[in-house]
Amino acid sequence: MIQKTAMEKPATTTTTTRKCSQEAWLAFFTCLALFSVLLCFDYSALVGVADKRVNLVLNKKTKNSTPEPDFCSGKYVYVHDLPRRFNYDLLENCRLLTRGTDNSMCPYLKNQGLGPEIDGFEGVLSNKSWFSTNQFMLEVIFHNKMKHYRCLTKDSSLASAVFVPFYAGLDVSLRLWDPNISVRDSSARDLVGWLSRQPEWRRMWGRDHFLIAGRISWDFRRQTDNSSDWGSKLRFLPESMNMSMLSVEGSSWRNDYAIPYPTYFHPAEDRMVYEWQDRMRSMSRPYLFTFAGAPRPEIANSMRGKVIDQCQTSRSCRFIDCGSVENSCSNPVSVMKVFQSSVYCLQPPGDSYTRRSTFDSILAGCIPVFFHPGTAYSQYLWHFPKNYTKYSVYIPVRDVKNLRDGDIEKVLLGISKEEEKVMREEVVRLIPKIIYADPRSRLESLEDAFDLAVKGVIERVEEVRRVIREGKDPSVGFAEEDDYKYTFADWYKRLKN
Repeated sequence: MIQKTAMEKPATTTTTTRKCSQEAWLAFFTCLALFSVLLCFDYSALVGVADKRVNLVLNKKTKNSTPEPDFCSGKYVYVHDLPRRFNYDLLENCRLLTRGTDNSMCPYLKNQGLGPEIDGFEGVLSNKSWFSTNQFMLEVIFHNKMKHYRCLTKDSSLASAVFVPFYAGLDVSLRLWDPNISVRDSSARDLVGWLSRQPEWRRMWGRDHFLIAGRISWDFRRQTDNSSDWGSKLRFLPESMNMSMLSVEGSSWRNDYAIPYPTYFHPAEDRMVYEWQDRMRSMSRPYLFTFAGAPRPEIANSMRGKVIDQCQTSRSCRFIDCGSVENSCSNPVSVMKVFQSSVYCLQPPGDSYTRRSTFDSILAGCIPVFFHPGTAYSQYLWHFPKNYTKYSVYIPVRDVKNLRDGDIEKVLLGISKEEEKVMREEVVRLIPKIIYADPRSRLESLEDAFDLAVKGVIERVEEVRRVIREGKDPSVGFAEEDDYKYTFADWYKRLKN
């Protein structure tokens, strides 16, 4: 019995030990599980508290800080995606485009419309920002610059203005001499038909739309359907009358605006402009005045003829005959060299009131001399100072017959050196405003002719919106004719006011 009991006791002990061991492990795992649950609970609680603290901080910052202003607010421009026939196809058929001569326009399409880069500066030009730019390339240059405009939008509802990239000047140059007026007007009619079907048109019936022309506005204002009359009828089509046109010379209608002719200078950086300005301030100018242009013998009592006569009889004047066989006016280096050597540059009207030469002379720091208010003062309102005496000389000539020999030189000699210095400084300051910077780059601190033109259009459209908000008819005065640009008496009256 004792033996049996002794032998059974260890077994009971072993069983008990094993049972305790199992219970201990069970308790351990139970505690571990409870600890994990508690840990997860505490962690989630901590994360929740942390998230609440972060949210409180963010909410506090949002409430205390004002949102950053939208730089482009009130500046957005929407660009219509026109069918290619209205722009790019014209460039592909550049051999058909001429300047009224047999010269091809194809070379001038290089460098996004700037033309071939000028080599051989001959100490006249400053750097590689100079190109053989054709004056009829404005619409191509403007379109390429618009592609890099800072405030473009694909949402037309945000747009302050709508740009129509129709190459109006290049298109009309194909057909200006076509006796069939239906053919001459075909692109214009197709364009306004396309625009009027777009949803953007119905917002203001086109009064927020604008287009560019590299020719004078008169080329698009044929008033009759006689085949012998000049130009197309684009600007007299009902839909077109609701749009604004920016061209190198505005007509007497209020929805036509003049912007500068392209010059040869297209800087890529601000410093290039500043360096050129400094150089023009310090130029030696041995000629008192100069004139670059061709005579107009077919025009009786031509103003140009009188100017050329007075220039050729003066020892203080340099005449560049653009009608000569050499045609030195086609060489930018030759033109700029003479303008840089002159104090004053004469700008009489020619085939039309305005001249590209005006902007070439300003670029050279040469003070322009005008004989008619329609050459500059009533034209480039967004780019030139209202006070014309700050940057130019005006010799009013109501009748060419009244311009006597020596009158021009006498007027210029009567200007003091101090007055001349002040005017030249203003001319040099105008340089950034009359150039079109390289479309492949962007000026940072300066506004060029493109920037000022877009700003002018947007202000014009905003004025129409104000009229609409006041419940008035926006068509009143929008496209009316105003002859003050070409009327001497009315010009003087408005200038005094």
